[in-house]
Amino acid sequence: MNQEANIPVTLSAQDTILQRRSVRGYLDKPVPQETLDAIFSLAQQAPSNCNIQPWKTYVASGATRDNIKKQLTDNVLADARMNPDFDFHDKFPGVYRTRQVDCAMALYNEMGVERKDKEARFSARLRNFELFDAPHACFIGMNRDFSINIALDVGMYIQTLMLAMTSFGVSSCAQGCLRYYPDLVRETFGISDEIGILVGISFGYEDKEIAANRTRTERASLEESVVFFD
Repeated sequence: MNQEANIPVTLSAQDTILQRRSVRGYLDKPVPQETLDAIFSLAQQAPSNCNIQPWKTYVASGATRDNIKKQLTDNVLADARMNPDFDFHDKFPGVYRTRQVDCAMALYNEMGVERKDKEARFSARLRNFELFDAPHACFIGMNRDFSINIALDVGMYIQTLMLAMTSFGVSSCAQGCLRYYPDLVRETFGISDEIGILVGISFGYEDKEIAANRTRTERASLEESVVFFD
């Protein structure tokens, strides 16, 4: 029982980890504020270097969500120049590229999107900026002067946050593309220029009728990722 919000958390840690996945379609049903408070309070328990807790999180709901969704989609439709705050590498060699392609194929196959159908592929991409119709989205940033070491702390917070959402029956999708227009995010939330936006997360209650939500991906074997030494 979460004493602060008096909301039961029923999933074990193992079940929470296994059930968390990227959801790309949501019901028009806001998450109650009491539940949001419990989720984001729980996420504050994430570890960080010297307990500096470097993450800054801005949650959009209601009219704010509607406004930022419209501005994001307008930017994409107008092919507006992207200006992310941090450099990012989006090319993957070898097995990493294979996994990326397999993930895309799994998603597009469920959605019935053919590889050569450019219009359908663009529509699928646009869904990211429509926040998959989620009733909520949060944008997570940190001080621009912080190094990659501190970004690792923010990454641990993001995972903790999504697991907290899962434990309360709330689905989510972390989206790197929501960092592409950080000035828009700063203007919406009145954020100072010293804060850079790293990522966004769309979240809410899953719409199980959405084809994309049938997508399942595989994980590499333990032998491929972990080496044990005696």
